[in-house]
Amino acid sequence: MATYSVQNIMVEEEEDTQKNKFLTFSLGEELYGIEIKYVTEIIGIHVITQIPEMPEYIRGIINLRGKIIPVMDVRLRFNKEFREYNDRTCVIVIDIKEVSIGLIVDSVCEVLTIQETDIVPPPDIKKGSNRYIKGIGKTGSDVKLILDCERLLNDHETESIVNIQS
Repeated sequence: MATYSVQNIMVEEEEDTQKNKFLTFSLGEELYGIEIKYVTEIIGIHVITQIPEMPEYIRGIINLRGKIIPVMDVRLRFNKEFREYNDRTCVIVIDIKEVSIGLIVDSVCEVLTIQETDIVPPPDIKKGSNRYIKGIGKTGSDVKLILDCERLLNDHETESIVNIQS
């Protein structure tokens, strides 16, 4: 019973170290944040093998130390213009819904702490226009659009990606 309690305390402490921490990245001039608890690693762009019959924003798969990881171009997911990959282009490998996926972004910036009181809901300008945005983080004079990782993939896409990884 004591071991169980110690494990719970360790888990709570681990979660606390990640609480309010966001990895920030850019897509052009826009700055985004993703909760650090989803991030497993950041890598440079790899050779991408295309897979037929996937949405355009799912660029294909990469082999990351023997593990097959599907990669999503976040620009294309957000209906932005494609930009050629360069030496600043990064892949943020995240785990969502028990699935690993790489997010291709223009560049990674830094890890920031943004308090809950400094995160506001996105404006409801047009129905569905903010479906990937969980909130807006205020950091000094800048704002970061906080992504809702759970919504980046719909259930059908998650199922397709799980089949790729199996």
